[in-house]
Amino acid sequence: MLHLFPSINNSVQSIRFKTLNPCISLSRLCHFKAKRGFDSLNQTSSVQNSVAVFWDLDNKPPNAFPPFEAVVKLKTAASSFGVVRSMVAYANQHSFSYVPKAVREQRRERKLLNQLENKGVIKSIDPYVCKVCGRRFYTNEKLVNHFKQIHEREHQKRVNQIESARGSRRVKLVVKYSMKMEKYKNAAREVLTPKVGYGLADELKRAGFWVGTVSNRPQAADVALRDHMVDVMDKRKAECLMLVSDDSDFVGVLKEAKLRCLKTVVVGDADDGALKRVADAGFSWTEILKGKAKKEAVSVVGKWKDRVILKKLEWRYDPEVERKLYGSEGMFDDESEDLDFDGSDDGNSSDYIHKEDSGAWWELDTESDADSSKSQ
Repeated sequence: MLHLFPSINNSVQSIRFKTLNPCISLSRLCHFKAKRGFDSLNQTSSVQNSVAVFWDLDNKPPNAFPPFEAVVKLKTAASSFGVVRSMVAYANQHSFSYVPKAVREQRRERKLLNQLENKGVIKSIDPYVCKVCGRRFYTNEKLVNHFKQIHEREHQKRVNQIESARGSRRVKLVVKYSMKMEKYKNAAREVLTPKVGYGLADELKRAGFWVGTVSNRPQAADVALRDHMVDVMDKRKAECLMLVSDDSDFVGVLKEAKLRCLKTVVVGDADDGALKRVADAGFSWTEILKGKAKKEAVSVVGKWKDRVILKKLEWRYDPEVERKLYGSEGMFDDESEDLDFDGSDDGNSSDYIHKEDSGAWWELDTESDADSSKSQ
């Protein structure tokens, strides 16, 4: 019957298209409009299942854990929610120069052991091996002196050569010294004591973070981090935002992210903090380091997928929108239908019904019945 009414056929096809196409239902919930063209398709495919990590180092520094180990565990947990596209950290100069109490105690113990080794009171069972040249030393202090006098000077010469070179020569020197410089950095991390803080910035960069240093003014890091998050949301570079902080000033940013159909995850030690109440999921540093967050991320991602499926199946009929999108030509009008059905009655049907019901049912006898009754 649908081929007899092309208008109904068109409306049914439009309803099927809107029900099967999730982009129409999702676009109503987002603030931004998708750009048409191949660029928008490539951007959508790259943004899908992508995660951006933002770390407020002023509020949540890894004081109780080694920085590199904390970053590796954090990245592992973030990868459970999708592909980690970017990792950003902001802090002022004071946060990078601060040395935690645990690190200060380790340095004090190392200094005491060096004094006892120099006096011959204690002796290390295994010799101290230089990871650059392989030489062995019986005291840690001799290893440090050897490293500074030889390898540190050689490293500085390589850096000076690269900085003074230009063009293709600079590229060739970088390629030539890349392995040696990387080997030196890995060895110096264990031998030399960092001059700035406890190597927080270098450890974060080594783990893949982009580290931003701001002024020592109050809330400077919060403002920079908030602006960076808004920029990522405006450019649609991530589908999930992970925030490492306990600062309630980021509540507004998380709410805006949820309004833009983005997933939000918070890492902090405040069990009932304002950020965890707003975010889709929240974890503590202990859960991140023990791997508990990675296990719980499976259920969180499952809930997100169920929510996306429900949004795809959701459809509401709005007559005003339908008329604007598809027009009202050929569509049935309720008033015209009522008039047609009312005007189709010309009186013949009522007379016919009246004739049929003119007599009672017990008086309606056929001619054969009447003849048989007379003969009797």
